[in-house]
Amino acid sequence: MNIVVVGAGYVGLVTAACLAESGNRVVGVDHDPARVLLLQAGGVPIHEPGLDDLVQRNQQAGRLSFTTAMPQALADAEVVFIAVGTPPTEDGSADLQHVLAVARQIGQHMHGFKVVVNKSTVPVGTAQRVTAEIQAQLDERGLGDVPFVVVSNPEFLKEGAAIEDFMRPDRIVVGLPDSPLGERARMLMTRLYQPFNRHHDRTVWMDVLSAELTKYAANAMLATRISFMNEVALLADEMGADVDSVRRGMGSDERIGHSFLYAGTGYGGSCFPKDTRALVRSAAEHGLPMHVVQAVETVNARQKDRLVSLVTRTFGHDLRGVTLAIWGLAFKPNTNDMREAPSLHIVGELVARGARLVAHDPVAMPEARAALLPHHRAHIGFADSPMSALDAADALLIVTEWKCFQNPDFAAMGQRMRQRIILDGRNLYDPQQMQEAGFAYHGIGRRNALGLSVVAGQMSRTHLPTTTTAQEAPRAPRLHR
Repeated sequence: MNIVVVGAGYVGLVTAACLAESGNRVVGVDHDPARVLLLQAGGVPIHEPGLDDLVQRNQQAGRLSFTTAMPQALADAEVVFIAVGTPPTEDGSADLQHVLAVARQIGQHMHGFKVVVNKSTVPVGTAQRVTAEIQAQLDERGLGDVPFVVVSNPEFLKEGAAIEDFMRPDRIVVGLPDSPLGERARMLMTRLYQPFNRHHDRTVWMDVLSAELTKYAANAMLATRISFMNEVALLADEMGADVDSVRRGMGSDERIGHSFLYAGTGYGGSCFPKDTRALVRSAAEHGLPMHVVQAVETVNARQKDRLVSLVTRTFGHDLRGVTLAIWGLAFKPNTNDMREAPSLHIVGELVARGARLVAHDPVAMPEARAALLPHHRAHIGFADSPMSALDAADALLIVTEWKCFQNPDFAAMGQRMRQRIILDGRNLYDPQQMQEAGFAYHGIGRRNALGLSVVAGQMSRTHLPTTTTAQEAPRAPRLHR
C-alpha cells in the first residue's frame, strides 16, 4: 500500500518505519527541513531502541522516504496518517492547530479518495473538525464531491519499547463512521494491519468518538494506578511497611496485575500529564468534573516533591554546602525525552535551596543540558559516568531507573561518596542489602534502619559507616557544563 505519515516526531516516525517494515511504501512528511535532511541521511532525531536500524534498513530497501513536499507525497497515497503534536494549552486542553493545519493541507492537495487517519492523541470530536477542514478546502477548489473519510486510530506506544508495541500490539483500536465510506475505510485498514493480526485478530472496531475517548481513558487509568501506588507508598512510610511487599501482594491478584504499580517520583513524559489534563478539560466543557482524574493529577504533582522532602529532612532546608549526585534525568529509561520529567522539578527545588548538583544520564545528557543549564548553570554540573557523579557527594538521588544503575559496585560507591546516603526515587535496591553495605537507604515507601534514622534526624550523618577517612575524602568533582 502507499502510505503517507505526516509528522516525523516520536509517533509519526515509529509508525512510518514499522509500516514500511511490513512491506508498504511509506513517505514521511515533516515541515522541518533540518529534520527531513537528517532522516534522509539515515539519522534519527529521537532516541528509541532499534529505531535507527529500522529507518535505515527500510530506506535502503526503497520502502521509506522523507520529504517536506506534501503535494507530491499525497499524489499516490491511499492512507494518510496525521501524527503531529497536540501540546497542552494554558488551560490544559489539547492544542489542535497542527492537526487542523495538516487537514487543510490535505484538502488543498488531494484529488482522489483518501482514508485520513488521526494517529495524534486528540480530544473527542476532533475527527469531525478534521473532516470539516478538509471538506472546506475541497469546496474552495471546486472539488467538493471528491470522497474521503476520517478515522481514528490512536497510538498505544510506550517510549523505550515503541517498536515492539507497534509490531506486536495487544490491541489495534480503529474508529470508523457508520457509512459506505466507513466500510471502504474498514477494508483498507484491515489490509494495512493484516501483518499485525496474523496469529489472532487484535483489531477493536468502534465508532470514531469512542476510539478518541479510548486513548484518553486508557492513559488516565494507567496514571491512576501510578498515583494510587504513590499514595500507598506514603502511607507505608508512615506505618513502617514496605511498599514493594505491598505491590507484590496486590499484583498477585489477577484482577489487578503487576503493571504500573511501582511507587516512584511521579509520572512525566509527553502522554500522561498532557492527556489527563486534556481529559479533565474536555469533561469540564460538558459540565462533568472528573474527580478521580483530578485527584490523580494532584497526587502526581505532590509526588515530585517526595525526593526533595527526603533531602530536606536529611540535610535541612538550607542546602548550601551540600553536594548531591543525581542518577537519571529522562522521564523514564530507554528514552532521551525530558518533557515533564520529574527531574526538572526536583533539580529546580534543590537548587532553590542552595544545593550543588552533579548529574548523569546514560542517554539524555544533551537534552538535559539544554533544559537545565539556562536556569541552573551555577549550581549543576554533568558527569561523564555514574561513578564520577558520586565524587564527594553527600547523598545519591536516583530519579530514573536505568538498567545500568541496578547493579553498581557499592563498595566503590562508598569510597567515592562523602556520606553513604542513597535516596532512591525508583526503589531500585533492597533496603537490607544496603544496610549490610553500610548505606543509609530511603526509597519511596521503603527504607532500612540507617535510612530511617538519618532521614528522621535521629542519627548524626557523620557516624554513618564509611571506608573513607576525613584525610582521604575525595575532592569535589570537576563539573562538565
